[in-house]
Amino acid sequence: MVLKIRLARFGKRNAPFYNIVVAQARTARNSKPLEVLGTYDPIPKPPPSGEGKAIKDIKLDTSRAKYWIGVGAQPSDPAWRLLSMVCHVLSPRFGRCQKGFFWRLGDSLWWV
Repeated sequence: MVLKIRLARFGKRNAPFYNIVVAQARTARNSKPLEVLGTYDPIPKPPPSGEGKAIKDIKLDTSRAKYWIGVGAQPSDPAWRLLSMVCHVLSPRFGRCQKGFFWRLGDSLWWV
């Protein structure tokens, strides 16, 4: 059984919202996953203070993500980019992602 960590798309047209999920490799993109690891909102939102750069939300259970990678789950390329920004154990396969955005993980901000 080959496992993948990938993004399942939800939301409306032109307003995507993704769940970061663990699923079997041969199932459809939006089928029922084995586990939901977190969420990702790619649409930049203004910061709460009103000043500064836009913020994109990433919420991820890092301990479960590390567990599934240790078990042998293979992240897709977009999921790998998100995991490499949040989990410092993973080495980034890609360079820097979209410059000029803040990524928010819980209460902490990440500059990219």
